[in-house]
Amino acid sequence: MPIYDYQCSSCGCKKEVMRKVSEPNLTTCPSCGLETFSKQVSAPSFQLNGTGWYATDFKGSGSKPAKKTEEAAAPAACNPGCACH
Repeated sequence: MPIYDYQCSSCGCKKEVMRKVSEPNLTTCPSCGLETFSKQVSAPSFQLNGTGWYATDFKGSGSKPAKKTEEAAAPAACNPGCACH
């Protein structure tokens, strides 16, 4: 169940209330009893961190990596500084 922030516009009473999404909003202030208790907009209590999804998150979906060609897979037979490259 989500937790909602409520505040009374008459007496300033603030309260966090755990309620079902399907329940109606509270309107009666528990402190002064007036019908000026309303739900406030507040930041969520979780944060999403990181750079995104990883390739291993959904094992069966997505495309497979391309196969290496024989040229790229075979090591060079000569020195890296030779003229044949």
